[in-house]
Amino acid sequence: MQTPFGKETYLNWYELMLLLRRFEEKAGQLYGMQKIRGFCHLYIGQEAVAAGTMSAIRPDDNMITAYRDHGLAIAKGIPPQACMAELYGKATGCTKGKGGSMHFFSKEKRFFGGHGIVGGQIGLGAGIAFAEQYLGTDRATICFFGDGAARQGMLHETFNMAVLWQLPVVFICENNHYAMGTSVERTSKVLDIYTMADAYDMPGDSVDGMSCEEVHKAIERAVRRAREGGGPTFLEIKTYRYKGHSMSDPAKYRTREELEEYKEKDPINQVLKTITENKWATESEIEAINEKVRAEVEESVRFAEESPWPDDSEVYEDIYADSSYPFIKD
Repeated sequence: MQTPFGKETYLNWYELMLLLRRFEEKAGQLYGMQKIRGFCHLYIGQEAVAAGTMSAIRPDDNMITAYRDHGLAIAKGIPPQACMAELYGKATGCTKGKGGSMHFFSKEKRFFGGHGIVGGQIGLGAGIAFAEQYLGTDRATICFFGDGAARQGMLHETFNMAVLWQLPVVFICENNHYAMGTSVERTSKVLDIYTMADAYDMPGDSVDGMSCEEVHKAIERAVRRAREGGGPTFLEIKTYRYKGHSMSDPAKYRTREELEEYKEKDPINQVLKTITENKWATESEIEAINEKVRAEVEESVRFAEESPWPDDSEVYEDIYADSSYPFIKD
């Protein structure tokens, strides 16, 4: 099978997507056991978006997203141990146990959330891009949001400003078709969400979000444009979540046949098929990857279970920043 991507890329995609899938499956199981509480939105089914993005950007590029953030956070480099500990509310979590499922964050990995306000991160993503432009770097900012957030006024104000100032940002709508539980067809006359970019003279495109290859190619083009001073791009990446909006959602608004149709295009299976057809890994090598992922997820659970709870003295920490802190120089 001919492909523009090589063995290493496919093996990396497979291992990363499998890690995200197994982590989320374990998180769902632990939620049922009441080890994890509060809100919890799983990324199962959307892994190709994360994998294709990571192979197309640099480690020092910025990323920001909404509350379905576990998969993107791990893909960006936050260790699964810190992510699982955060789900448990432990002090060793990536936001010290204070953010929970919806508010993962890592300054070191340049992952800026995890945001619970629908569409709120869209303006913040443009702000991060503006900071990079102001500092004269060539970093790109990848700003994710869902199809439900595409109805927010924040998007329109931000698009206008981003184009006006030619900000180095890639706006990505992860369109999993149902927002919280209402289909796009019932909320908008504009069914091709990417065409909203036309109103702002911004390049826009529709991307197959079940394909790592297509995601990579689209984001690679958009990131190159951002680095070269060409301004923002809007990508509608059409994907699908296999689970409900959150753990409390039975997803009765869709048919079993529709779900099974998307599972036939499962990105992990598609990548594994390419690896197998090209004889890039033996059965034992694939099993070794599977075992590595299983052990990593189990270790994240052990780490979370054994980690301490935050100390009471932490309750007022990390609320305000010292105004003299030289963040603009970092």
